Amino acid sequence: MSNSTQDHQAADGRPSEEEAREAVRTLLRWAGDDPAREGLLDTPKRVVKAYRDWFGGYDQDPIEFLARTFEEVEGYDEMIVLRDISFESHCEHHMAPIIGHAHVGYLPTTKVVGISKLARVVETFARRFQVQEKLTAQIANCIQDVLKPKGVGVVIEASHQCMTTRGVHKTGVSMVTSQMLGTFRSDARTRAEFLTNIGRARLG
Repeated sequence: MSNSTQDHQAADGRPSEEEAREAVRTLLRWAGDDPAREGLLDTPKRVVKAYRDWFGGYDQDPIEFLARTFEEVEGYDEMIVLRDISFESHCEHHMAPIIGHAHVGYLPTTKVVGISKLARVVETFARRFQVQEKLTAQIANCIQDVLKPKGVGVVIEASHQCMTTRGVHKTGVSMVTSQMLGTFRSDARTRAEFLTNIGRARLG
C-alpha cells in the first residue's frame, strides 16, 4: 500500500487495508470456514477491493457533478426526465444488495445540466450504505439545492436482497419510493406529466 493511501486512511479515521482484510478473515472463521485454505486465501483481498468499488460514493461529492451547467438552451423551460437509471446499493441494516432503477425529472429555470451528471448523482448516493427512502430524498434534495429548478421528481423502484434471500424470502417483490419537490409537489398536472413520462401514471 502506498504511503499516500495510508495517510488518507489515517486522516479520515478509516482502518488500514490490512485491518479490513483481517476483519474478513474473522467473518470467514465465524461462518465456520478456514481462511487459510487455498480457495479462501485471496478472498479478503478480493472483498476489500469489491468494497472499495461498492462504496466509492463516500469518496465522491455529488454537488460537484452538478456544478457545471448550461444556460444557452434557447429558452427551453419544459420538463427534463432521465428514466431507468440502473443502480446497485447496499442496505445499511443487513449490508445486503439493493438493486433497482431511478427515474429523475426536473423543471429548469435558467440552466440545465448534462444528463450524465444526473446519473452520477444517483450513483454517488447509491454507492453508500442506504435505505431506499433516504436515497430517494438525497437525490431529490441535492438536485433541488444545486440547480434551483422549479421542481424535482424522483421515483425509485428496487428489490432488496435482505428480503428476498433471508427473513421472509419473498422474491419478485419491488419497493417503490418517490420524492416530489417544488412544482412537482404543488402542481398536480406537473406531477402527472412526470409520472406519465416515466410510465408510472398510476402512482399519481
